[in-house]
Formats: sequence, structure tokens, C-alpha cells
Amino acid sequence: MPYPQNLETAKEVESIVRENGAVPATIAILDGTPCVGLSMEELERLATLGTRAQKTARRDIAHVVARGGNGATTVSASMFLASMVHIPVFVTGGIGGVHRHGEHTMDISSDLTELGRTPVTVICAGVKSILDIPKTLEYLETLGVCVAAYKTNEFPAFFTESSGCKVKCLEERLYRWRRGGCFQSREVSCRVDTPEECARLIEANNKLKLGTGILIAVPIPREQSTSGHIIESAIQKALKEARESNITGNAETPFLLARVNELTGGASLASSIHFYC
Repeated sequence: MPYPQNLETAKEVESIVRENGAVPATIAILDGTPCVGLSMEELERLATLGTRAQKTARRDIAHVVARGGNGATTVSASMFLASMVHIPVFVTGGIGGVHRHGEHTMDISSDLTELGRTPVTVICAGVKSILDIPKTLEYLETLGVCVAAYKTNEFPAFFTESSGCKVKCLEERLYRWRRGGCFQSREVSCRVDTPEECARLIEANNKLKLGTGILIAVPIPREQSTSGHIIESAIQKALKEARESNITGNAETPFLLARVNELTGGASLASSIHFYC
């Protein structure tokens, strides 16, 4: 997210957290020090650094700290640092996942691995639309991660309210099995409809010491979502440009998100801001 929208959004998110009786703790690495909770000056500094702050996944934390650098933490790094200070819930726009054609490239975000080993609940608007959402849900199932959809029967897709991946109830699975049918495993574990249900789910996960995180996906409001057709068209064009320019690895996601925003005339960025606020 470019400056100053990133700063304005961060301030608004922190304000909403406070209004609801909690203490916000924005996570970053500044001058080699992992920070859980930023002052207003630090928040402004991080926002103005923009891409000069290194995109920092869990694997990068030690390197950024060792060289006294600045890091904008990904979901995996943020989860790890939150768990170190016993913060059980973390909010972000969208998580990383299995990249399109990931079955050939093995390009899979460490966000998924972190969800499989760190007991922090991540609240988000789903998996980034530029990724392969069905394969991402398959991988999360393999890792034993509970994925819940909030007030919806379909898993959201970051910029849009639906990805086509549905919540399946146990009764329907049994019915289809008894009739000799099969069900897709690219399904969402469960649906939750209230903050209290979310809290009970988190409490059960912690009491059972499952050792995994929980992913709770909250769809963007319908009136703020971007047309799925428009988004997919922009994604396909951005992917083609990335391949032609040989943009891969951790540089691919920032490029794709920025390019999709350009191709949609800023609609995708507006959608992501509305999710936070």
C-alpha cells in the first residue's frame, strides 16, 4: 500500500482496535529491533519508508536484525513475533498462499507453514486473489489448520467476497459419501457468525494445544468489493507481464498487487482499504 494511504489506514485500524476495548500492536523491525507496538513517530517512519523497508518473512528476521535493518513483516514474521509476546490474535488484509502453477514452481508462501506451527489466530479477507486459492486451502488442510468463514458460506478472495470455495457441513459430506459420491477437500472447515463463536473456537484450539493457528476469513462488504471479472482479467495480464519480465520469488507478489491496482484504476487498493476500516 503506497504512502500516505498506508499511514492513514494504519491509524484508522489502530483507532478501531482501541474503540473496541483492545490495545493495538503494529509489528515491524526498526533499526534491527523487532517491535511489537509502534509509537506514532515509528508508525509514520515505517509508512514513509515504504518499499525501502525489507519485506520480511520468518526466514528473513535474523538477517534484518543482524544488519540493523528495517523490515515490513509478512504474515509469517508477524505471527512469529506476536507469539513471542503471547498475542493470540493478528489481523491483516490477506494471507499469502500457493502461487498459480505452484504445482510446478513449488512457490508456496511461508505464511501457510507458520499457520501450521504457530498458535496465533489470523483474521483477514481471505487469500490474495492473485494466488491459487483452492490449492492454498488444500495445503492448509494438509497442515491441519482450521479455516473458518465469518458470516458467509463461501471463502472470500481478498478483493472480492467470494472465491467459489464453499463451507461444507458434516451432514452434507455424510449424505454424499453414503450415495457413493465424493467431496472436494478444497473446502472451508467451518462457519462462524459471531465474535463469541470466534472466541470459543480460539479457546478450544488453545486448550487442546493443537499447536496450529486458525484462519478466520471475513469477506469485504459487497458494496466495496471489486467485480470478480475485472480482478481476474487484471490478474491474468499482470501474471503475463511478470513472466515476461522474469519477476519471481518474493518480488512477484508486490509486483502483481501493484500492477493489478494500476489495471483496475485503483479499485483493488480501495477494496483492501475498506476491509481494514
